[in-house]
Amino acid sequence: MKPQIVDVRSVVEAVSSEDSDAPLYEVESLCMRCGENGITRFLLTLIPHFRKILLSAFECPHCGERNNEVQFAGEIQPRGCCYRLQIPAGDQKVLNRQVMKSETSTIKIPELDFEIPPEAQRGSLSTVEGILLRAADELEALQEERKKVDPQTAEAIDQFMMKLRACATGDSSFAFILDDPAGNSFIENPLAPSLDPLLTIQAYERTREQVASLGYLVGEPSAETSEGESYNFSDQMQREPHGSVGARAGRRAIAQGNSAEIAEAIFRYTAPEEVMTFPSTCGACATNCDCRMFVTNIPYFQEVIVMASACDACGYRNSEVKPGGCIPLKGKKIKVYVKNVNDLNRDVIKSDTASVEIPEIDLELATGTLGGLVTTVEGLISKISESLERVHGFTFGDSLDDTRKSKWKEFRVRIDKLRSLEEPWTLIIDDALSNSFISPATDDIKDDNQLTFEEYERSWEQNEEMGLNDMDTSSADAAYGSAHVEPSNDG
Repeated sequence: MKPQIVDVRSVVEAVSSEDSDAPLYEVESLCMRCGENGITRFLLTLIPHFRKILLSAFECPHCGERNNEVQFAGEIQPRGCCYRLQIPAGDQKVLNRQVMKSETSTIKIPELDFEIPPEAQRGSLSTVEGILLRAADELEALQEERKKVDPQTAEAIDQFMMKLRACATGDSSFAFILDDPAGNSFIENPLAPSLDPLLTIQAYERTREQVASLGYLVGEPSAETSEGESYNFSDQMQREPHGSVGARAGRRAIAQGNSAEIAEAIFRYTAPEEVMTFPSTCGACATNCDCRMFVTNIPYFQEVIVMASACDACGYRNSEVKPGGCIPLKGKKIKVYVKNVNDLNRDVIKSDTASVEIPEIDLELATGTLGGLVTTVEGLISKISESLERVHGFTFGDSLDDTRKSKWKEFRVRIDKLRSLEEPWTLIIDDALSNSFISPATDDIKDDNQLTFEEYERSWEQNEEMGLNDMDTSSADAAYGSAHVEPSNDG
């Protein structure tokens, strides 16, 4: 590949384009060691089924300075991600797992009270062992100078490096935490698509400080607008037509929120009588936007709240389905036996507290995977397949050995067989809060022999995870009891 000598603008245009076969660019840039000009080479490439990245390598012919970096060329993810890998002592395979650390992520080891900030090892593609050894080498680089200036600090760092290298060589057990507000970091799961007992993944909403660290927030929130006028929430509500809208306005509001599936599935049951619009904040760029919401009741299920928002500033769109009413006393496990096309077209509501299992292909998704969805059985399988290929990008790379690569190819074929219905299979949705639903094939849910519901008592751990053990409802029950008065015979 012949490099092109271009300016920085051409590189930016290449990154912004959708061309996956981008050429190698060379840009003259300043060397931070000697002050002379060196050459930085850029290559836009795509990690299969993961993300588009920008590889940059700098070399100075005057002093020999060299460095390289990996940057993400795509957009930030809707939510941040936190990976926690528990590494037992003596397990070298876990230390060989590949790690993608973006320029916004932080690595922590609680047992050592050690933290690698975003500005250190930024944009690196390595392994757990490689990251720890590099951190130890960087600490050791200035030890000779420290011993001359501050011997006590140097001795303490020597002792710490012994512990850090013990972790890197597998002599000690520890937890490896990778936290990225941008959601662009990754730790390999060699057991995918099965669950990894050593690896937990948590997606979270970014705080205002984290959004500011990503460069999407300017200034502090203020009650005044740019013209100096106060931001009146009631005036904003009055400017939007709501309160007397019908099904047409409801469909239009939900469609603007990038929720075609929600609109198709929810309106199949009932249309909203009222669509409310209220000011909100964009989850990607933190600018003001509108959120539209309506409440509807799904037969055989419960009352749900449909919310959709769209940001005019950055184009981010989001749609959610939230359960209405009180928290159910029991959890619910739903099983459907899929054997024909009508079963694939069953409507599915999967809450963000539900897990999904398909025993026939040994597939199990942990609680919260894929978030909340309103789709069909076939659509759920498609989203599972897309999510596995996107999240486990390294699993399809050139560095994968033939045995594991063939394993993934076989699993893809097994997922395709689910949608083609070559053999009947079972879909199990387990929701501790009973906020998930699969529609029956008949008008009477009791006549559907392929669909079963099983209620169960939640364990203490499940209640603790959802914060129910610390929830005091005695005062609320008392208030409800005092306010609930039976009507008298006098009318």
